Amino acid sequence: MAKKGAREIVGMVCSVCKSQNYVTTRNKVNMENVKLQIQKYCKKCRKNTEHKETAKLK
Repeated sequence: MAKKGAREIVGMVCSVCKSQNYVTTRNKVNMENVKLQIQKYCKKCRKNTEHKETAKLK
């Protein structure tokens, strides 16, 4: 059985072209009011851009 923990699934959206490229998890206990921002490769822009967290996925 899967554990119920402090992790939640979030989508990552490119800040340049606004396309959703990645899905990841984050710890909601350690990062309560902070939005996740990561430098990732965007296939549409074809370069490394900043990706920001979007609404929670289910």
